[in-house]
Amino acid sequence: MTSASIQQVCVLGSTGSIGKSTLDVIARNPDRYQVHSLVAGQNSDVMLEQIRQFRPQRVVMADADAVKKIQSVLTQEGIKLALEMGVEAMCSAASDADVDVVMAAIVGAAGLAPTLAAVNAGKKILLANKEALVMTGALFMDAVKASGSVLLPIDSEHNAIFQCLPGNYQQGLEVTGVRRILLTASGGPFRNAPVESYAQITPEQACAHPNWSMGRKISVDSATMMNKGLEFIEACWLFDARPDQVEVVIHPQSVIHSMVDYIDGSVLAQMGNPDMRTPIAHALAWPERIPSGVAPLSLMEVARLDFQVPDMNRYRCLKLAQDVAVSGGTAAAMMNAANEVAVGAFLNRKLRFDRIPDVIDATLQTLPVVGATELELVLEADKEARDLAQKQVSQLQGVA
Repeated sequence: MTSASIQQVCVLGSTGSIGKSTLDVIARNPDRYQVHSLVAGQNSDVMLEQIRQFRPQRVVMADADAVKKIQSVLTQEGIKLALEMGVEAMCSAASDADVDVVMAAIVGAAGLAPTLAAVNAGKKILLANKEALVMTGALFMDAVKASGSVLLPIDSEHNAIFQCLPGNYQQGLEVTGVRRILLTASGGPFRNAPVESYAQITPEQACAHPNWSMGRKISVDSATMMNKGLEFIEACWLFDARPDQVEVVIHPQSVIHSMVDYIDGSVLAQMGNPDMRTPIAHALAWPERIPSGVAPLSLMEVARLDFQVPDMNRYRCLKLAQDVAVSGGTAAAMMNAANEVAVGAFLNRKLRFDRIPDVIDATLQTLPVVGATELELVLEADKEARDLAQKQVSQLQGVA
């Protein structure tokens, strides 16, 4: 391990939205954090900018062409570092003995292997990749306990819940006086649009979130509320909550990031401007506080806070996820896989927006759910669901 004064950070998914925000917070606190390694997919241009600014010791890319381009530029500029490619190298970077903190921000199932590698190595993990936990559930949490890893949530909602829960919540929510967790949701860009108009929604419209700046996949998940469904399942695992102890609340302003309701009638809420640098800075420095670059919240400008019950006819993906939280086993991995396929097809204009939940539902109705007792079973369920979802997409193409 390195000196306690400056922590070495590995950023998984450094060229994405969360990765960029993480590096921004690190840049504001150079006396506390140093970038050890950067891991990304294929965005070589952004990676080169990050290499120039942060001078990491190690860089891993998923794409061979990106590696070639980066290596060529580094050679020209005389920059030396370890440049690698592939999942094995990603796992190695995440579990490197010199790394203290791992930001797990690779979107989707692709982030599972390196995130688990960091867990098994006992790292302090800032978990932004909710899919890794949703897919593996108890396997993931058991690995955290076995390794002694510190797991801190980065999703603004889970980070808010973490801040509002009592310090001893791991003894049990009921034991510590918690009645329920209130998980807030913006409702996405189509909260007030007629459900009949969903068939005409374009990728550009779905990716234009009213409050948050996010990647394309997560933006679509927010529009369908599958993102909230994944967060619902994640909350159950993170805080050892039953599905009936978590309630989703539509809150359009995204100022209250989530709340915790106590048996004495107290409701604690974490508030702030909708900027992911707040939960990132909180988790990086926990249990201390550091500057994040986020502007102070002005309640006078916010003026009002609205809340409403989610309409499950509008948000079918949320209902599917809540049902999966009750089902358990490999259902969550299959749901996540089918969703990734369906969202990808929508973004490529091969599937209508309103057909996304149809693909997921059909996949869940067709494949059997088994206990997620081994990682191999989870990965097998993931693959079967992807194959079936792809067939569903093909059948639905062009269907009126």
